[in-house]
Amino acid sequence: MDYWDHIQILELAARDALPELIHERSEVPIRTVRELVDAGYLTAVNISSMDDEAFLEPRITLKGRDYLRQLRREATSPDDELITKLERMRDIMVAVATGGLRIDGVNRSYRELYNAADHELRQRGIPNPIPFPDLWDWYGRWRTGDLPSYQSRREFLADLFSPVFEQVRAHAAGRPPVVRELTGWPKVDRTVGEIRRRLAEAETEEQFQAVGLLCREVMISLAQAVHDPTRHPPLDETNPSETDAKRMLESYLAAELEGSSSRVARRHARASYDLAVELQHRRTANFRQAALCVEATSSLINVIAIVSGKRDPAKS
Repeated sequence: MDYWDHIQILELAARDALPELIHERSEVPIRTVRELVDAGYLTAVNISSMDDEAFLEPRITLKGRDYLRQLRREATSPDDELITKLERMRDIMVAVATGGLRIDGVNRSYRELYNAADHELRQRGIPNPIPFPDLWDWYGRWRTGDLPSYQSRREFLADLFSPVFEQVRAHAAGRPPVVRELTGWPKVDRTVGEIRRRLAEAETEEQFQAVGLLCREVMISLAQAVHDPTRHPPLDETNPSETDAKRMLESYLAAELEGSSSRVARRHARASYDLAVELQHRRTANFRQAALCVEATSSLINVIAIVSGKRDPAKS
């Protein structure tokens, strides 16, 4: 029995997409169709002859639909199921925080999902970053006042769940998980996750160039998050525009750091930005160049996070 052929043929039958006539020269394997017919998963008119085995008008049966559901469940990996649980948790949290659902109506289901996901994450050695085992805990968080809009709550949850999705997918692929400390700047954290996903999937020069574009964009978001024109005056005669990340970050570092530390950090910012721009326009971009750009960008983000106090130890 070819397990995948069974799934593929039953999926086609469930959509009424099988050919009306299947014979030994058909693309659909006649042997597997015969197995499914003999098992009662398909019905068909057997019009075989001495020279050719053939079936006419194959149709899926109720027993075949049950078998297909079983095969689908078996084809879903445990990591896929965990991601589905986490996605359902996130969707419920979004819904109760944006007027879509009442907490009392879904809290029991949410707690069950949370406990199941927490157990599965621990089995994989992945820390559970979701600090809300109960929806009333989540309610208390969004009502503190710093998540006043529906959009701010959606962005908060996207940033909260994105790293754990990355870790589960890394586990599924057999890769060591990438531990990424969030900065608290939603757009920056969201784009960093996207950059790493794009780097992992990139295969062509254009896709590696796109990584450079995203690195440049995240530096612009970073600069916009920290630059204050009244506290960080330009270092030359030019006032930076809203997208002039290089000038904004240089003036930020010059104002926030002193002496040689400022000069070194500014050189690092310039080099990281130049790497992204160069990669974005390099028509022969490859993985090593893109990976170097990503690491330089991540390093710069961490430098700015440290300077801004985002990495200071929590005070008890």
